Amino acid sequence: MGKRKPNGASSIYQGSDGYWHGRVTVGIKDDGSPDRRHVRGKTEAIVTRKVRDLERDRDKGTVRKAGQSWTVKTWLTHWVENIAAPAVRDNTIAGYRVAVYRHLIPGLGAHRLEKLQPEHVEKLTRKMQAAGSAPATAHQAHRTLRTALNEAVRRQHLVRNPASLAKAPRLEDEEVEPYSVEDVQRLLLAASERRNSARWEIALALGLRQGEVLGLKWDDMDLDGGILTVRRARQRPKWKHGCTKPCGRKFGGHCPDRQPLRAETADTKSRAGRRSIGLPDPLVALLRQHRKEQDAERETAAQLWADTGYLFTTPTGGPVNPRTDYTEWKRLLTRAGLRDGRLHDARHMAATVLLILGVAERAVMGIMGWSDSGMARRYQHLTGQVRRDVAKRVGGLLWQPAPTADHDPDDGGAGVLSKAS
Repeated sequence: MGKRKPNGASSIYQGSDGYWHGRVTVGIKDDGSPDRRHVRGKTEAIVTRKVRDLERDRDKGTVRKAGQSWTVKTWLTHWVENIAAPAVRDNTIAGYRVAVYRHLIPGLGAHRLEKLQPEHVEKLTRKMQAAGSAPATAHQAHRTLRTALNEAVRRQHLVRNPASLAKAPRLEDEEVEPYSVEDVQRLLLAASERRNSARWEIALALGLRQGEVLGLKWDDMDLDGGILTVRRARQRPKWKHGCTKPCGRKFGGHCPDRQPLRAETADTKSRAGRRSIGLPDPLVALLRQHRKEQDAERETAAQLWADTGYLFTTPTGGPVNPRTDYTEWKRLLTRAGLRDGRLHDARHMAATVLLILGVAERAVMGIMGWSDSGMARRYQHLTGQVRRDVAKRVGGLLWQPAPTADHDPDDGGAGVLSKAS
């Protein structure tokens, strides 16, 4: 009689159905019972190979977790609603949902999760672009899928992430030419004739994001010490219908009894975004003047004034809607006679000014609220002023007169290069 194998050992045997079978214990199930996997084949050699492969995957920790057999659709739906939604900002989850429900599920949803291949992902992104989607849209879909499948790998529903192996759509680097210092001066002159003019001084001088500027409150300002502290960001309002009887309005934001779907403000974009910034003296003076103007508006509005504490408000004290702020930016560009540009270009301009001034990269990161140094290369641009300065320095180095004892004063002032030739 053969020696009995220990509990949990792999077994290979021929069944009454004529096939060879193998069973391998790869771990423990959620309920505490052994997770014993089954393979089968027509010959003992085939099953032996499958058993050895399964044992090797078990020892490497790459065996897929037992339980529900996910499709791409069921996993993405579970991930976006139950895993991502409670953990990320509203704007982030909105982008995830567009990628998942508009692109990924229609294109890949029927695949078994463990059967998804990198080629499937690449075909989808190519098909999206062929149908008219921008490369950035296809890239966002790919990035969202990769993030979702990374979580599946972490939870052992997948052994590897096919989206990480797939080639991401190519994105052309968009060269942003920020406004010149003269352009900024024209912008500030146009802004000085409008309400909340200090809002644009802050953006162009300090590079705060739109939400960060609109989320500032007077409690965040230390004008005597010349310090501004960024603690929160204003979010774009989102509304739902609050009427008990249909009001006839299509959008929730137009409903007379509308109710908010998101908080008025949120935490800053990252931990690095919560920061304190020194204020230039001219900006402190502008903010003091802005406070006087706001006090005058408070008196004019009387009982209509909403004491929200925001630095920049509507004429009745309410927070400024980001959409209204964006429209004002476009008006300012027109009034200043400048080319059209994104609101975010003001942030690029501030970063470039810091480059022109030679501010250390670590200090720039603190001012701009960046969490990694790679952002500096993305935001700081070689403007014409910087290029001219570099050219002047190179010219001064290469074409300066050679400091030699036998220098001929009658050589026409030829420098190092002419002598070398």
